[in-house]
Amino acid sequence: MRLLGKLGLAAAACLLLADAAAADTIVKWLHIEANPAQVKIWEEVARAYEASHPGVKVEMQFLENESYKAKLPTILQSKDRPNIIYSWAGGVLKTQIEAGVLDDITEQVKGYSDSLTPAALAAFTANGRVYGLPTALSQVGFLCNKELMAKAKVDPAGIKSWDDLLAAVKTLKAAGVTPIVVGGADKWPLHFYWTHLAVRIGGKPAFDAALRGEDSGFAGETFQKSGELFKQLVDLQPFQNGFLGFKNPQAVGYFGDGKAAMTLAISTVYHLQRALAADKVGLSEDKICWFDFPVVSGGKGAPTDTLGGITGWLVTKGSPKEAVDFLKYFVSKDVQTRLAAGNFIIPVVQGADAGLNNAFMKLIATNLAKSNYHQNFYDQSLGPSVGRVVNDVTAEIAGGSMSPQNAAKAIEAAWKQGN
Repeated sequence: MRLLGKLGLAAAACLLLADAAAADTIVKWLHIEANPAQVKIWEEVARAYEASHPGVKVEMQFLENESYKAKLPTILQSKDRPNIIYSWAGGVLKTQIEAGVLDDITEQVKGYSDSLTPAALAAFTANGRVYGLPTALSQVGFLCNKELMAKAKVDPAGIKSWDDLLAAVKTLKAAGVTPIVVGGADKWPLHFYWTHLAVRIGGKPAFDAALRGEDSGFAGETFQKSGELFKQLVDLQPFQNGFLGFKNPQAVGYFGDGKAAMTLAISTVYHLQRALAADKVGLSEDKICWFDFPVVSGGKGAPTDTLGGITGWLVTKGSPKEAVDFLKYFVSKDVQTRLAAGNFIIPVVQGADAGLNNAFMKLIATNLAKSNYHQNFYDQSLGPSVGRVVNDVTAEIAGGSMSPQNAAKAIEAAWKQGN
């Protein structure tokens, strides 16, 4: 009996040691997703990973969006920092790389990374090294109201060039239709025009040269011309009355209420306009159309170049190898297909768009798959201080208080100061 007792104690001690070992590998995952339906899928994926990887536990932690932005620099300096963090890429990512708080995961994702949309992976790559994995993309383009366009006899499919857009605005105004709604008070919706024009005029080479300070940087010809073309549009008074006083949610609701023919917006507004419309119904699928941002005559950008958001995940310095392994599991074809089927994301894993069951989402996915240059929003890409200037001067062009030339010079001055 005494021998059995000793054996029993030994076995119990072994179990305790096994449990302790299991608790040694904890992957802390910090996210900002507030949609419970999407988080539920994430949790299921985490539990499935744990089941197939004994000894690993994935701990999910939530932090509200604005709190996350404010607290992240402090969190990253903590010894108890999370292993996986949310990222919009761009200038903030660059700062984090320079601060040495991220792991270089290039070797760990070799081979696997070939399954990702090239433009999405590029956003998390610096100097040929990979620091994170993308998870979703969005595209900026024109959402339009079929009924209002038809009322003015404007064919959205015929708006291919910048001159076509200007002509459409004139025709809509003549028919008594508000051509475009925009949330000017938030400023960043206006920066879509200036930024997308720069993408069309100069393409990726012009942006990269400006980052290096070549060709007068952001004060150069490409960026002055983008301001000049934007002013051409502004001079036609295409926006709703009082547009500089409209916050973006108000503007999206205005479009959902059927009060304007077009809005230049992130593709997610396709769904958001329903929630923000006065009747909470908004425009039905059969009443909405979409066309890509028009090309500019003589522009060096490709028509397939896109502007939009790129979101993903980074791994912090000193994290266990299981953090990257879990990310590869999470950003996999199966999981991305499942999220796409719920219309939660435009996936970044090639082939996962098969899960999309909505014609609009499929269109955006096709556009992004064809894009070899997906420009992240300038106010993210250039970092918060320069991004703020981009938004400010674009709003000033729209309000008539700054010239395109001075706007470009102000952005270049801000870029020089911060770099």
